[in-house]
Amino acid sequence: MSDLIQLENRGHVAILTINNPPANTWTEESLGALAETIEALNADRSIFALVVTGQGEKFFSAGADLKTFADGDEGRANRMAQAFGHAFATLSRFRGVSIAAVNGYAMGGGLECAMACDIRIAEEHAQMALPEAGVGLLPCAGGTQNLPWLVGEGWAKRMILCGERVKADKALDIGLVEEVVPTGQSLDKAIELAEMACKQSPSSIARCKSLVMSARDGRSHDDGWRMERELFVELFATEDQREGVNAFLEKRKPEWKNR
Repeated sequence: MSDLIQLENRGHVAILTINNPPANTWTEESLGALAETIEALNADRSIFALVVTGQGEKFFSAGADLKTFADGDEGRANRMAQAFGHAFATLSRFRGVSIAAVNGYAMGGGLECAMACDIRIAEEHAQMALPEAGVGLLPCAGGTQNLPWLVGEGWAKRMILCGERVKADKALDIGLVEEVVPTGQSLDKAIELAEMACKQSPSSIARCKSLVMSARDGRSHDDGWRMERELFVELFATEDQREGVNAFLEKRKPEWKNR
C-alpha cells in the first residue's frame, strides 16, 4: 500500500481516495498501489461496492505529472504506460460495482480512471478532457477505447483529436457521466448508489457486470443470450441464489454471503 492511495471501508462499501495533492497526479507507485488495492478488495468477500474519488475540492485527478516524460526516456515511458494500463484494467475488472465520484478536474489519466469505473457522478464544477495529443502524447490507459464506447465516435474524436474539454453539464448530455450534483456532493451520491448496489446479490452483480462488459467485445446477440442463460444456471450453485429467493418468499431482507 501507499500513502498516495487511501482506503476506508464502510460496511460493504470501500471508499478509495486518490491522495496526491494538489492535483492528485498518478505515479508509478500510486498506480501499483491502486492495482494491489483492487486485487485485495476482490479477495475480500465482505466488499460489494467501490467508490473512487480525489482528495480535496478541485481535482479528481489531473492524470500523470508531465515532468515524468520531459526527458523523452522511452524506458520510463514504457513502465508508466504498463503501470497505467494494468492499474485501470484491474479497476475495470473489480467484481462489484465501482462508482467514480468526480469531485473536480478529471484530465488525461484522471478521466481514464473514472472511465474504468462502472458509473460516474460529477460535481457541477467538474471538467473532463483527454489532452494528451496537445503535448505530443496519447491516452494509453483505455482512453481511446472506453471514450468512444461511452460517448460515441464523434465526441470521442472531438475530445481526443481536437482536445475539447467538457464541463459537467455537457458530460451529462453526451453520456460521459450518469449524474451531475452540486459541488461537494459527489461522494455522498456515489455512496448512496453503492449502498443501493449492496442490496443486490453480489454473486448476481458480478455475473451481470461481466455480461454487460462482454457486449463491448463485438459478440453476436446469440452469444450474449447464450452467456446469459449459462450464468443464470451457474447462480444456482451459489448460496446467494437460495438466500435471495427464500428471503423474498419469507418477506425478509436477504443476508448476502457473496458465495
